[in-house]
Amino acid sequence: MDIAWGDPACNVATADRMIRENPGSDLYVLPEMWTTGFATQPEGIAESDSSESLEWMKDTADRTGAAIAGSIAVRCQDGSYRNRFYFVRPGGLVDFYDKHHLFTYSGEHHRYTAGERKVIVEWKGIRFRMIVCYDLRFPGWARNAEEYDAMLCVASWPTPRVGAWRTLLKARAIENQCYVLGVNRVGTDPACQYCGGTAFVDPYGEATECKDSEASTLNAEIDMDALAAFREKFPVLKDRDLI
Repeated sequence: MDIAWGDPACNVATADRMIRENPGSDLYVLPEMWTTGFATQPEGIAESDSSESLEWMKDTADRTGAAIAGSIAVRCQDGSYRNRFYFVRPGGLVDFYDKHHLFTYSGEHHRYTAGERKVIVEWKGIRFRMIVCYDLRFPGWARNAEEYDAMLCVASWPTPRVGAWRTLLKARAIENQCYVLGVNRVGTDPACQYCGGTAFVDPYGEATECKDSEASTLNAEIDMDALAAFREKFPVLKDRDLI
């Protein structure tokens, strides 16, 4: 998506249109802070933890029969701000992961509270590990202890560092012997420019990507039989460091 700065209604309309133009998926993944853009100063831009955007995610999951995932800048009832990655399934079932590694380079840690929980959700027989943007740089946090099959990473990863984004997506897929779905935005905000690089990476590190700098969709399929066969033939996860 090209995210309109600080305009949840506009961004919900964009996401709704893109999903309607791509029917039939089991899971739709949106970028980091997809309703507002990446806001390090959340006052006046963050939504409540019962926002209209979250309600749209619930309604869309019910309408499509699919899960909807993406992060939102949230102001919680206790007054704290969270970069909250929602995973919404039909029937109003909502899981969430709060970004653990806040992006200190931009000052995100000054206003947001880091999450401490590692979160894995199951949908359609696939176990998904949820991470957000800067988390991608920390392999220990993302390490697969044979707990998940695919990693979801939503991001607002700017153009100057997109080479690292592409490399890290592949590294996380290879070392964790999993699929990686990396969803990044395009466009600009008051601080940065974004060229995308949204990618679907298989457990061998082979990537299929969206076109750079274009708002677009990428459709891909997780092959659980192929993943199970690869893990059985080459069981590298069983030799991981137990630390």
